[in-house]
Amino acid sequence: MFLSNFRGKFAAVRKCIKKDSGKEFAAKFMRKRRKGQDCRMEIIHEIAVLELARDNPWVINLHEVYETPSEIILVLEYAAGGEIFDQCVADREEGFKEKDVQRLLRQILEGVCFLHAHDVVHLDLKPQNILLTSDSPLGDIKIVDFGLSRIMKNNEELREIMGTPEYVAPEILSYDPISMATDMWSIGVLTYVMLTGISPFLGNNKQETFLNISQMNLSYSEEEFDVVSESAIDFIKRLLVQKPEHRATAEECLKHPWLTQSNIHGPSFKVKVALEETDVLQEGDSVPKTNSDTQKTETEESVVTEELIVVTSYTLGQCRQSEKEKMEQKAISKRFKFEEPLLQEIPGEFIY
Repeated sequence: MFLSNFRGKFAAVRKCIKKDSGKEFAAKFMRKRRKGQDCRMEIIHEIAVLELARDNPWVINLHEVYETPSEIILVLEYAAGGEIFDQCVADREEGFKEKDVQRLLRQILEGVCFLHAHDVVHLDLKPQNILLTSDSPLGDIKIVDFGLSRIMKNNEELREIMGTPEYVAPEILSYDPISMATDMWSIGVLTYVMLTGISPFLGNNKQETFLNISQMNLSYSEEEFDVVSESAIDFIKRLLVQKPEHRATAEECLKHPWLTQSNIHGPSFKVKVALEETDVLQEGDSVPKTNSDTQKTETEESVVTEELIVVTSYTLGQCRQSEKEKMEQKAISKRFKFEEPLLQEIPGEFIY
């Protein structure tokens, strides 16, 4: 077992290959007990959100779910390009070009627009939670990690201190109600980072970061934005607004001139469809497309370190599995083999 040395605080993500097809997936191992508390229902919530969004191309696809005595394992679509964080912190010559950011932001906004239309607020949008299907050529985005997400019901106020310091909105720090606009602030920070490689509110410590956010201490100087268009700066300014009610919505952002220029290729997924969608839990299972070879050499086989032993399997949504396919509790599955740890997921420095 290699997991203990490659864990984040609560989860670890490892690359796995389905043995019968050779397709690549990412297995997210989530501990059911955290800090001495039973967190199983929180994991079930994350599964439910992924199920809700499984028809959206910009949200990571959930393939299967398993449970062991200590963990729940989410078998997810494999995004070979890794986090967009790597591009954000790269040298300017190797980082995102503005046209790349425009295309990726459209995808992020369409994904968020879908979530908001279904009353889901993500609450932890940051470069580490946006993956790429490939890095060269630059692929499409996949939104991941719904562990902090919440369902926003009508006439209910939600006040929580949560998130990653650099990306939290002012209303979280002042313990005011959270809303869909809270995500939009994070998208504003995310856009700033993608365009400049600079985190706008980051201080020398957590307290200084929070002070910068609450006092709106950020710069749009020529030094940071020397190769960024005025339209892009205007886009950010419509999101980094202290009062949530004055921020642009995801749908409004998609209509901003910066994202509607003729040189921006329109995404294949239409927001109108997402907003009009009412029954997202349909029968049938969608399998992510991969380019992995089905034939494995002896060298590749040598890196296999373990197989997933399943003691329980979930049925994801109604009719996602036939009666014949449902596993008995005593059954085990060895359908996946695991390579050396490819990626570890660390929640980052959370406020709470």
